[in-house]
Amino acid sequence: MTDRAIDMESIRSALRTSVVKDTADALVVSGDSLQKIEEIPSGSVSLILCDPPYHTTKKGNIYGDRNFQEDEHFLDWMERYAVQWKRVLKSNGTLYVFCSAVMSARLEVMFSRYFRPINHITWSKPNAPGYDGWKGKMKKESLRQWYPHSERVLVFEHGTYGSRTATRRSPLGQYLRDCRIASGMSGHQLTGTIGAFGKVNHGGAVSNWEAGRNVPSREQYTKIVSALEQSGKVGLMLDYEDIVRPMDIDPKSEFTDVWNFESVRPFRGKHPAEKPQNLLMHIVSASSYPGDIVLDCFAGSGSTGVAALRLKRRAVCIEIEEKWIKRAANEIMAAADNIEFAAPARVHHAKKSAQTTELLFT
Repeated sequence: MTDRAIDMESIRSALRTSVVKDTADALVVSGDSLQKIEEIPSGSVSLILCDPPYHTTKKGNIYGDRNFQEDEHFLDWMERYAVQWKRVLKSNGTLYVFCSAVMSARLEVMFSRYFRPINHITWSKPNAPGYDGWKGKMKKESLRQWYPHSERVLVFEHGTYGSRTATRRSPLGQYLRDCRIASGMSGHQLTGTIGAFGKVNHGGAVSNWEAGRNVPSREQYTKIVSALEQSGKVGLMLDYEDIVRPMDIDPKSEFTDVWNFESVRPFRGKHPAEKPQNLLMHIVSASSYPGDIVLDCFAGSGSTGVAALRLKRRAVCIEIEEKWIKRAANEIMAAADNIEFAAPARVHHAKKSAQTTELLFT
């Protein structure tokens, strides 16, 4: 497996003048993320998890939410991120972008010019018992559209839109095909060597893997590597973690494209767009390997960084507002120092008591 620590050192060196908090596995970076991301080395990040301004909500307390008069201006701005995200994301990396339902369709079309869409997730936000929020207070009879009680999460990987056919492959499929051809083996020969014949055709699993329709298990990939490297015509192949996009589903957690996570209830010092820890940990645990680098270009109060550290990943968190940089630095430092964070399945977001500065997790 490629040493993620080396990638982290490269990022640390590139951003050194903007780093305000530095731990072994996390960086809190101050500045405009669109400028800072240009300094990040190519292919150094495994998971991008971002919650940019929604634009349509027009909230004055969210930086950048009122910056764009027209939707097209917002889309042009997000496209500049898409270009950079495509550059810094590893070939088997995953991109998650939070957005409003109003802008989700247009954002997905734009991003599909740079990435292959995987999912369009609806995040439903059920209220905690005894807490109705605006949904309970507002006058339903005055609605002129359905009340927006959900948000969207767009998920992408490298590749081309519609690349589920053999003529438009995923990075993994293309890599396997290139290595097999270099070895001089046919798909039929490789299938026989690793014992992966299908029930219908002699191409078996190999043709499906090369087409990107599914992926080999770790054991199957080990057999592929052994067979191709023994040909003497293929050099050392990539480790499993460096070519197979992670998708680790906990059967007890959300596994459909409709997620139910309670939103973060108001508390002193809460970021206005703060996402719940259990949702963020759900994404990080499913779509990255331990030790991977998670990038958040709109870090806010550092929730993504906290989730990454609690799951034994690395984090690069970029934020432009000074007040949130301070909170992000404090909470990421607390997460880095607390050895008890061991990837619980459901953990609500960190809160600070009004009586103490100690970080509490409930």
